[in-house]
Amino acid sequence: MFNKLSLKIGLLFFAFILIIEAFLFATLYFTLVNERVDEVMENLLARGETHSDVLEDSFEEMTLAHVSMMESASDFIVVITDEAGEILVNSDALESEMLEILQHADYEEGPTSGEIVEEDWQDKRYIATDSPITIDGVHEGHVFMFAPTDNIEQIINHLKNQFLLVGIIAAILTVITILLLSRLITLPLIRMKEATEQLSQGNNQVDLTNDRNDELGELANAITKLSTDLDQLKKARNEFLSSISHELRTPLTYIKGYADILDRPDTTEQERVEYMAIIREEAAHLTVLVGNLFDLAKVDRNQFSIEQKNVSIADLLNSVSVLVKPAFEEEEIELSISCGKELQAFIDPERIQQVLLNILDNARKHSIAGDRVTVECCEEVNGIAIRISDEGQGIPAEELPFVFDRLYRVEKSRSRERGGSGLGLAIAKEIVESHGGRIRIDSQYGKGTAVTVRLKRGEGHS
Repeated sequence: MFNKLSLKIGLLFFAFILIIEAFLFATLYFTLVNERVDEVMENLLARGETHSDVLEDSFEEMTLAHVSMMESASDFIVVITDEAGEILVNSDALESEMLEILQHADYEEGPTSGEIVEEDWQDKRYIATDSPITIDGVHEGHVFMFAPTDNIEQIINHLKNQFLLVGIIAAILTVITILLLSRLITLPLIRMKEATEQLSQGNNQVDLTNDRNDELGELANAITKLSTDLDQLKKARNEFLSSISHELRTPLTYIKGYADILDRPDTTEQERVEYMAIIREEAAHLTVLVGNLFDLAKVDRNQFSIEQKNVSIADLLNSVSVLVKPAFEEEEIELSISCGKELQAFIDPERIQQVLLNILDNARKHSIAGDRVTVECCEEVNGIAIRISDEGQGIPAEELPFVFDRLYRVEKSRSRERGGSGLGLAIAKEIVESHGGRIRIDSQYGKGTAVTVRLKRGEGHS
């Protein structure tokens, strides 16, 4: 229970808000209490000042009796003394605490104006004020006003009860608000948790798309995108494994089948030579396929080593020409190479040679006798461009976006002699991009294909 994020967030919010509310309530409470106490004391002092003013105008027994009678009907107590502190009249019976205040009053150097002489309402039973009576500049007496502190305590208790009630209501509303807010915040997280659990169980059809523009919305959309990517990756993996299984099964079937035929006693020597050639051809095809798979595995693990240096493009193309020329001549396809000797590129020559051999091999396979394959090299603003074009059958426009996908073949029914494994261009793209370059294919169906490889320029001359 205590491991739930919503509960942790709720408790955290509640603790912070409770501390803030307690501070605010305490500040407000003590402020109001002090204001109400000050208000009671000021009213008591004002009442004594009023009596003092009346007595200054008429300091007679009738007036003294009138003031005493008036306060006897109120919650206050009035004590009027002469200038020496002798009690002239009092509205109520005097208690010891009041007598103590009267005894400790300074009558010789009395106050020139009214003042509060006892304000400790928490420990005393009465608060008191002293208002002097001055007639024609002569000090004639004092008006002492007493108020029971019970009245103040009643006011404080009333405030305390009100604050307690408001505090309970505020706490309840705070708890409800926090529960709603924490639920509102954690609900998307709970949905994301459930979605990730579905992803871990292999269900990649997760949709958390929403219109939120905050971090939770971005996270939900990212999980949805991850789900889509994983689904596509799963499909691509299954297709890849299916295609690889087919590509491996075919040469192995040929090798096993012709090896079984070689074991037959009725096989002639000419048939043995023919079947051995087929086995060698299939073994070579299998070797190339496995080599390509190893290259792709190195690329995926970022273990594809590239050792770049300044290389003459003309020398590189001449070495490639020597390797492919016999195959081109055998199929009566013309190979034309045009490249300036001064052009250099910063490349790994063995890797780029692998790219060029792959592209030229594709051009040869898609050409017929009498066609021409052209290799041109030129200098561009940002580097070197090598363009290989053929006059073959070309690639349909709808197939062009997929030619660099692994195991993708433009013509699914093409024979293995003409089609290849579908890994060459994928590897070529990885190699070129690992050099910081780009590779592009332009084609018109029925007119031919052009592959352009752009690489970084080298420095100096070879």
